[in-house]
Amino acid sequence: MKKIGILFGQENTFPQAFTERVNHYCGPGMQAEPVLIGKALQGGPPEYAVVVDRISHDVPFYRAWLKNAALQGTAVINNPFWWSADEKFFNNAIALHMGVPVPKTALLPSFELPDETTGDSFRNLQYPLDWKDIFAQTGFPAYMKPFAGGGWKNVYRVGNEKEFFELHAQTGRHVMLLQEEIVFQSYYRCYCIGGRYAHIMPYEPRNDPEKRYEAGFKPDTKLKKLIETYTLLLNRALGYDFNTVEFAVRGGVPYAIDFCNPAPDADRRSVGENNFEWVVEHAARYAIERAVAQENGKDNLTWGSWLKEAVQQDRK
Repeated sequence: MKKIGILFGQENTFPQAFTERVNHYCGPGMQAEPVLIGKALQGGPPEYAVVVDRISHDVPFYRAWLKNAALQGTAVINNPFWWSADEKFFNNAIALHMGVPVPKTALLPSFELPDETTGDSFRNLQYPLDWKDIFAQTGFPAYMKPFAGGGWKNVYRVGNEKEFFELHAQTGRHVMLLQEEIVFQSYYRCYCIGGRYAHIMPYEPRNDPEKRYEAGFKPDTKLKKLIETYTLLLNRALGYDFNTVEFAVRGGVPYAIDFCNPAPDADRRSVGENNFEWVVEHAARYAIERAVAQENGKDNLTWGSWLKEAVQQDRK
């Protein structure tokens, strides 16, 4: 029996709907169920053909278990090795390399020293930083946010230099990004499944969380095509199986604002019924595709095209 598992935490709509949809489609010889871990031992045959990961970013035990499962042959959605190494500053660099517009961005060291370090640990860091040039690049207002965070946590809108230094002093040990503000005419959040399926959702981040998908704008045909192209390009480059990309549109140009969301919100109550139906349907069909591919002995992890290109170049 081929098993498709889903690993999740406090979610109460998507995991259940996903499991039901897979079992509706998959037929005999395959079934979907919530992952249940009674022991974590090295080696051994894989228990699951596919695992959809929705929670390991918050639970290190799960992340280690998933890496071991992947080594034994389980197809993990998303790749736990890449997810462990991923962060937003590097993603922005890849976007620039791929020709996708992104806001001008600077990486900032944490305000407080990390554990087990002293001032001597940072002897290679110029102090003070070249704030004049950094601010000239990003301008003000700007946004400051964690370089590896998500969920709109610890995000600040910074109006000027004085406000920046006051707010940066409150960020503790977070490594932060300072990013140009894109004053947008419209904003979109896009699901991407398997690097092939994209779903564009008008999104208003200035609304209360429960009303953010109630936006008063729609992309025209040209903009829709461009957003879809950028969404697929970014996810293929990064090797995400299940992700969201956010675009702020200024002067007709969609700027990729956030595209490091490998466990994106998929709750029926927040994303709305139509968006929920799309993501359940496509996630279920994609998981089944991956389970069938496992039967044919194909690679069980997705790796970004940028990494594959680098490996091929090294082999020449």
